[in-house]
Amino acid sequence: MCSLCGILGCDDHWTHAVDRPGVFTRNTDRRSRRVESARRVAAANRVLSYRRVKLAEWQGTSYVVSNATGASSVFESFSHLWPEAEALAGREIDPLDDALIDWVGGQ
Repeated sequence: MCSLCGILGCDDHWTHAVDRPGVFTRNTDRRSRRVESARRVAAANRVLSYRRVKLAEWQGTSYVVSNATGASSVFESFSHLWPEAEALAGREIDPLDDALIDWVGGQ
């Protein structure tokens, strides 16, 4: 799928705390949802920095992951982060790797 189609698509992933019937969330207003999203991106960036990859939110609807050489990828759902990041890093990113855990703990 091209980037434009991905941006126009729907992102109803479980990680997105939205106010809808039958779903508990404390993020019932736009500001609190944006704050939660910023926290999620910051946490991901602590892990991704181990492989010199960076995540950014784009237009409040999509994400951009990029590497140190400037290559980047746009995707719509936070659930697509790890495959996209691994492709740009050129190797697996295992969040349970002892070296990565030490790296994140030292930051």
